[in-house]
Amino acid sequence: MTALYDTIGQGYSTLRKPDDRIAAQIHAALGPAQTVVNIGAGTGSYEPADRKVTAVEPSLTMIRQRPKSEAAIVQCSAEALPFEDKSFDASMAVLTIHHWSDRAKGLAEMRRVTRDRMVIVTFDPDFSDFWLLDYFPELKETDKGRMPGMAELRALLGPGSISPLLIPQDCTDGFAAAYWKRPEAYLDEQVRAAMSPFRLAGDISAGLDRLARDLETGEWHARHADLLRASEMDCGYRLVEVTP
Repeated sequence: MTALYDTIGQGYSTLRKPDDRIAAQIHAALGPAQTVVNIGAGTGSYEPADRKVTAVEPSLTMIRQRPKSEAAIVQCSAEALPFEDKSFDASMAVLTIHHWSDRAKGLAEMRRVTRDRMVIVTFDPDFSDFWLLDYFPELKETDKGRMPGMAELRALLGPGSISPLLIPQDCTDGFAAAYWKRPEAYLDEQVRAAMSPFRLAGDISAGLDRLARDLETGEWHARHADLLRASEMDCGYRLVEVTP
C-alpha cells in the first residue's frame, strides 16, 4: 500500500488535519505511557506531543508532509519493526491496519514491541448504519475486502475493549465519514481524493449523481433531519484497547 499512499497522500497535509476531540479519545486510551510507537504513522496525526514518540511509516510522501515535531521517524513497514522486544510503553495504529500486507504479522510485531498497552483505531466493516453507504455501496464492499472484522481482531489480539469512536459534526480530519453532516463535501473530487475507500471503489458516478440530485431537491435533508440535530455520530469507527 506504500504506492497507494505515495499517490493519495499528496493532499493529506491540507485535508487530513487531526481533530482535537478524536485526539483526546486516543490519548486517554494511551494512559500514562511515556514512550509511544506510532505504527503506520502517516503524517503524524494523533501523535501525543507530551510523550516520546517514534513514528513508523513506509511512505516517503507521507513522511515528507509531517509537521516539525520531536518524534523520531523510521521508514519501515509494520510487519518488520526494527525494535527490541518491549521497547515502548504503548503502541498506536490509527486507521492503518487495513493497509498492512500481513495483518497478523503486523499486529504480532506491534504486540512484541509493546510493554503496557496497544491502541488501535479501525473501522467495523459490518457496520451499515451510515447514510453514505446508501449512495456508495461500493465503499462497503471495498471495506469488507480489506478491513478486519471485530471477531478477527479479538482472535488476533486477545482480551481487550472495543468501543465506538464518535465523530464530531465539524470534524477537521477528512477521512471517509468526517463529513457525515456536510454531505455536499462528498461531491468535491479533491476531498474524495484523500479518502482511500473512494480511491479504491471504482466507478461511483451513479452515487455522485444521486447525491447531487437529492441535495438539490432537499430530499437528503428531509430524509436525514435527525442528523441535523446531532453533534456527534457513531459512523462505525472503533477504538480498540489491548494489554499485551
